[in-house]
Amino acid sequence: MIDSEKIIKTLRKFANERDWEKFHTPKNLASSIVVEASELLEIFQWSRGQEGWHEIDDPKLRERVEEELADVLIYVLRFADLAKTDLNKAMERKIASNAVKYPPQKSKGTDRKYNE
Repeated sequence: MIDSEKIIKTLRKFANERDWEKFHTPKNLASSIVVEASELLEIFQWSRGQEGWHEIDDPKLRERVEEELADVLIYVLRFADLAKTDLNKAMERKIASNAVKYPPQKSKGTDRKYNE
């Protein structure tokens, strides 16, 4: 879906050329992830997004959504790179953990948390 290694290299170069590495602290990057995710949420803050995915077919809305998704992913990849985190392994562990927490026989068709 994405070539994360290529993007990470591009982000390293981008930050280095601008001498921005000093600003890419764990706190700043974590904050940026939240800010950009909030900007994605803001698009759907009131009534938009309640009727399903077809609403994103609108070209202007799609462009805004894609920009915010890209911003979130850029900061996630930058954070993971500097934290020396293998996102593939981290996601595999998290999915395995969720499979234990949410077994199909207890969670199929419900939005309840595993401990409810």
